[in-house]
Amino acid sequence: MSVRAKRSGRRNQSERRLELIEALWGDEKIETWHRLENDGYSTVPRYLPLIGALMDGLSKGSPLSTTYLALWFRVFDEGLIEIRDKTVLAFESGFASDRGVTTWSGRMKKLKELGFISCREGSSGEFHNVLIVHPLVAVKKLVEAGDLSKGKAYNILVERVIEVGASWED
Repeated sequence: MSVRAKRSGRRNQSERRLELIEALWGDEKIETWHRLENDGYSTVPRYLPLIGALMDGLSKGSPLSTTYLALWFRVFDEGLIEIRDKTVLAFESGFASDRGVTTWSGRMKKLKELGFISCREGSSGEFHNVLIVHPLVAVKKLVEAGDLSKGKAYNILVERVIEVGASWED
């Protein structure tokens, strides 16, 4: 499909959604979030919830998805997050207790071990500089290494990736 055709398809889908909003909500004024009109947004893969489900399944009772989401909500286009305050990231990840930073650090180590992030030490410690690895590349490596089976969760991810037109390549 050409770039022009893709743009046309997006425009038509956008028009369809606007028509549906008009039909269902009419004149009712409801403020919605629009990434091109509002500041403070982040662009994330449409299949990210499925990545979270896969990684939570791999982490055996220590869910990783909230920590991973907190990272995604801080990342810019270059893929780099500079973590200056671990306490804030721990809190954003759902760890507010006295042991929050310790718990968060354990989740970060597991994300690194699974290949979803790459880290370089800095002034705030082991996780000062963090790169988000392309999630599909990380999943592909886990499958190739035999650490992730091609079961139901993987198949659902594959379906969604195809549905949204994403690529398994970096």
